[in-house]
Amino acid sequence: MDFGFTTAAYVVAAVLFILSLGGLSGQESAKRAVWYGIAGMALAVLATLIGPGSGLWLLSLLLIAGGGAIGYQVAQKVQMTEMPQLVAAMHSLVGLAAVFVGFNADIELSRVLAMDESARKGLEGFAALLAKKSSAELSILKVEVFLGIFIGAVTFTGSVIAFGKLAGKVTSAAEKLPGGHALNAGAAIGSLILGIMYFNDAGIWTLVVMTLLAFFIGYHLIMGIGGADMPVVVSMLNSYSGWAAAAIGFSLGNDLLIVVGALVGSSGAILSYIMCKAMNRNFVSVILGGFGGTGGPAMEVSGEMIAIESDGVVAALEEADSVIIIPGYGMAVAQAQQSVSELTKRLRAKGKNVRFAIHPVAGRLPGHMNVLLAEAKVPYDIVLEMDEINEDFPETDVAIVIGSNDIVNPAAQDDPNSPIAGMPVLECWKAKQVFVSKRGQGTGYSGIENPLFYKENTRMFYGDAKASLDSLLGSIS
Repeated sequence: MDFGFTTAAYVVAAVLFILSLGGLSGQESAKRAVWYGIAGMALAVLATLIGPGSGLWLLSLLLIAGGGAIGYQVAQKVQMTEMPQLVAAMHSLVGLAAVFVGFNADIELSRVLAMDESARKGLEGFAALLAKKSSAELSILKVEVFLGIFIGAVTFTGSVIAFGKLAGKVTSAAEKLPGGHALNAGAAIGSLILGIMYFNDAGIWTLVVMTLLAFFIGYHLIMGIGGADMPVVVSMLNSYSGWAAAAIGFSLGNDLLIVVGALVGSSGAILSYIMCKAMNRNFVSVILGGFGGTGGPAMEVSGEMIAIESDGVVAALEEADSVIIIPGYGMAVAQAQQSVSELTKRLRAKGKNVRFAIHPVAGRLPGHMNVLLAEAKVPYDIVLEMDEINEDFPETDVAIVIGSNDIVNPAAQDDPNSPIAGMPVLECWKAKQVFVSKRGQGTGYSGIENPLFYKENTRMFYGDAKASLDSLLGSIS
């Protein structure tokens, strides 16, 4: 096969990736968009395997088959509730791949430069590409290698820590080492100095030390970000993985990898910015590990949480004309989306106006709640974003909160010292009655106390979300 076929296949694959990304903007087109992405990736892999310089295609096929088998097994075992940590884990692998490819590119470059002209003529693949580069192009390659390794290393350790926080294996609280942001700045400056030394042929040891510093930056940055900001973190790490892939593409001279990396990197950055706007958080503050966060003691919460049994909730729902359901991560943990869907069907069959209010950062992954509700076949037209429904709470008879905390926390508006101060929230406390389905009296993932639970019109419906909702279904026919 010649370069013409490979280039044409890459162009078609790039178009399919763009269509895939565009289709993911809507729930109805998302499934088709995923198939566009699968087709694009299959075409890209095929074109690479049979294209010029692909002498190790048999080994590549074996590795693809092995990786595919592992991926299949993982996908079979992972629950929808574990998707956020799975995404973080995938980001870490992209970052680690960027580190390995970068070091391999430097080793290949050193090998080619050590050859004489006659030996270089018999080279194939990436080595042959290096042999044809001018001194200026090789200098640019060094910059690309350095950036690819740096971004990849930050992405790797950052994603590992994000995985740990999402999986509950690492504390969700924001924690920094003594010295805080100064340590991150020092490591970044040190990496820059090492980059200059590497550019001036100081040797591969500069890459090794820089990689260690970048590993630290990724670790310390994400450790310094609290649980309330984790959806933004996951999206930002997605962006980092894209830029790492793009840097790999430049190093390898692979146009498709550059395009795909740029698509992932830019879309992840844009999504992170949009979510920061939705949370009224400073974009730079979040990605730098909580730089410039609020200070001072939080307001004291007075009153008591009043519990209610299923009979009381059923009675309120029977009398209500309008109901708004607010899903959160607790619904995902309990896998209660099917029960929520069935409750919605029964209430709508009685002529009640039932809708869902979705906060931009509900759950631990952008769009987490939308995916779960779509899986449970909740109609798209009753699933509304915060801006579309927030003004309707004062005219709502019953608001049901299922496993949410920060996104319905009045402290965001009332307490300037709260970690979520200024964050737009769903104002469910303005409804006539509020029922909160919650496992216990804890503060939840982010560790922030919620005054909503103490308000006079709020009742706590304790227990596993699925079991609680099923108890309602037993009385609502």
